[in-house]
Amino acid sequence: MTNKALACDPVKIGIVSVSDRASSGVYEDKGLPALQDWLARALKNPLTFEPRLIADEQDRISATLIELVEAGCSLVLTTGGTGPALRDVTPEATLAVAHKEMPGFGEQMRQISLRFVPTAILSRQVAVVRGQSLIINLPGQPKAIAETLEGLKDADGQQLVPGIFAAVPYCIDLIGGPYLETHDAVCKAFRPKSAVRPMAA
Repeated sequence: MTNKALACDPVKIGIVSVSDRASSGVYEDKGLPALQDWLARALKNPLTFEPRLIADEQDRISATLIELVEAGCSLVLTTGGTGPALRDVTPEATLAVAHKEMPGFGEQMRQISLRFVPTAILSRQVAVVRGQSLIINLPGQPKAIAETLEGLKDADGQQLVPGIFAAVPYCIDLIGGPYLETHDAVCKAFRPKSAVRPMAA
């Protein structure tokens, strides 16, 4: 196997949209297509998606996250259910299955969103590690999903605020997952030089 082959490990990703109304058919879910579209643009790896559309039920969310981790998803991204409303329980469900908390992800997402709306301080997104999987709660709106993953760039494409996904590949390295390779034009992953795999000639 060449180094180039090693640099493009196949990856299974769980994507979960949490919404009472979308899961019951009141309106079309936009979270899952937004997640899948962004990840397909950002990653060079061969991707397999495990999509789930579920209601705002804490036990159901926790069970779904455990199911996806046990199914071999190295990364699980959720969208929806992270505000202060009574039915918003995604963070609680996520923390309930955590082996380790990763608070920096939520802190950075709120910093990005505060560039646009003062109500970003109401967002309660968390990120955790369970086994060899990274689970991250994302905002509910497709535009906000892309902004928090990708970060903010100026008119010339220069990074103003780093997105959270820049740290995801190295985090997954550290917990024993596959080597994620990103398209720099979408989101440049950061790794220490010692952790970068050489590409084959």
